[in-house]
Formats: sequence, structure tokens, C-alpha cells
Amino acid sequence: MFASARSWIESAAVDQCHQVAALDGMVHVAGMPDLHPGKGAPIGAAMASKVLYPLLVGSDIGCGIAVFPVGLKRAVPERLARKFPNLDDELTADDPAWDAVTTDVPGGHLDGLGTVGRGNHFVELARIGTVFESARLDLAKNSLVLIVHSGSRGLGERILRAHTEVHGAGPAPDVGYLAQHDMAVRWGSLNRRLIAARVLRALGARMAEPIVDLSHNLVEVRDGGYLHRKGAAPGDGRDVLIAGTRGTHSYLVAAHSGPEANWSVAHGAGRKMSRADALRHGKAKHTVEGLRRTALGSIVVCGDRQLLFEEAPTAYKRIEQVIADLTDHGLATPVATTVPLVTYKTAERGRS
Repeated sequence: MFASARSWIESAAVDQCHQVAALDGMVHVAGMPDLHPGKGAPIGAAMASKVLYPLLVGSDIGCGIAVFPVGLKRAVPERLARKFPNLDDELTADDPAWDAVTTDVPGGHLDGLGTVGRGNHFVELARIGTVFESARLDLAKNSLVLIVHSGSRGLGERILRAHTEVHGAGPAPDVGYLAQHDMAVRWGSLNRRLIAARVLRALGARMAEPIVDLSHNLVEVRDGGYLHRKGAAPGDGRDVLIAGTRGTHSYLVAAHSGPEANWSVAHGAGRKMSRADALRHGKAKHTVEGLRRTALGSIVVCGDRQLLFEEAPTAYKRIEQVIADLTDHGLATPVATTVPLVTYKTAERGRS
């Protein structure tokens, strides 16, 4: 466990880590400071095994975070929030966002392409706040970035379902799953690119190559075995965006973790409340309008009232503690913070 005594770690999540460690062929389980219970496996963990377990990756194969530079000189949140496109609607064949695509769509799978999804997925226009290492990533204070957190949508779920219908929670007996998995990872990256192209065009900015694009739900063939990551980002020399909440900073970090951490780092703040608890607690503490404007002055675009409460900043751990734990354990070095301006969750009702 790469967390301090000050970190909020549920015992149920630790129990899940022990359950995973007892699986046949398991070699090493590393829990990140954003660790919390998940469906079938802990979220915020990197799990190395001699056996391939699809359940340890989960259904949203290829889910990850990409960061795109935004060449706008002036950002007024209220004005830009109104310009965000409806990212619940799939791309049409004549959408200009296709101009950003230089490869074929993996598997020819078009369902859900260009949409962000629900849950903790989001698209966020943010500005660079504190810069700790100005030379890295060529970042300047107050410059703008677009953060896209999404995955393989229904494709990953379909792949996991096909496996579990035959093998349940057991291992994958052949390379068929791995080939499908790799396709979903590529699809997730393409999806983030198309989402960015849609938003940037709507905001009047040019499409640019991402400075970060990493999946945190995937399996990697490494050292003759399988390194499963569920809510854990690759940390072997990569630059990673570790997401806070819509009401807090996020952190760009230089990751440099080693074998004890399974070459991984945290992927975000990590939940400290279940969705049911967040909904119950949130309705007692917050108002809908209060959740649509954060303490940082940013705007939240979300037409789903239940989702507003479920994803409230108070439902998550303190991102500062997560970053402090990673830093103290020598897994990552902060590069810069990002400050939210507009966070998109789902379209406001009645928008086309």
C-alpha cells in the first residue's frame, strides 16, 4: 500500500486487495493512495500475475485521460460553457471532428464513438495553475488545456461480458481476449481524440496533439506475465494527469515508479463515498444550483441531477493527500496543477 496514515483507505478496498492476492498465479498487488472498493476488484490497484484475469481490468477497458493544449487567449467560463457540444449524441458521418482521425476505427465499432459516457467520466476546460517544472511539457501558467476522461464505452463491456459468459471470473484461457482488449484500448484513445476535436471546434480552437494520453484500465504483458491496472496509470517514466474533482485542482505529474509499485501511480482522487452515500449526503448538504458552480468559480454542465450529487467533490478524497503520498513514496513528481473552468458531465436537458 502506497498510502500514509493520513489517507482515507476503506478496509473493504484492502480486503479486495487480499482477495486478489490469493488468486492463482498472482505475484504482486500494489495499492495506490486513491484505492477504493470496486466491482469484483479494487480500483486504484496494479496487479501482476502469471495468469490473465479480465475481471481485474473490468468493463471499461481503455478508460483513461488525455490532455490537449488549447490555443484560446481569453476564457470566460459562462460563455464557454454555453458553447460545449452535446457529447451524449454520437458523431454523424459528416461531423468535422472526423478530420482529426488519421487511422481506421478499431474493429469498425461506431456505437458510442465521440461520446463521453456517464459515471466519473468528464470533459474539462482548465487553466494551468502552479507550474513546478516549466521546462517539462512546455507549460505556461494560465495557459489552457482540455482534459478528456473517457474510455471504450459499450465496447469494453461487450468484451468482458463475452468472457464472463463462458469463464465467469476465471482467467482468459487464450489470446482471444487480449486481442479484443488491445482493440478496446486503441478505441478508447481514439474516442478521447474525437471528443476533444468536437469540443475544440465548438470553442473556436484548433485541434492539437495531446501532451498526455494514457489508459488507466488495461492489462500489459510485462516480464513474462500480465500487469493488470484498474484505476492505476502507467508510471514508468510517463507524464500523467491525476484527476482531482470538478471543484479542486488536478495534477500533471512526472511518474517514475518502480517494481514495488508495479510501475504504476494513482489515476485520481479516488472515491470516499459510494454513489448511494454521496446521493444521500449530498441532498442533505448541497443544492443543485450550488453544485453547478464550484468554490473555484468554475461551472459544471450536467443535466442529470442525480449525477450532480453522486459526483460532488465531497464524494472524493483530497487530491492533495494523494499527490503527497505519491511524492513521499518516490512514485511521482508534480509538474503543474490544472484549475477547472468548465466541467462537462452530460448535456443540459432540452439541448440538441
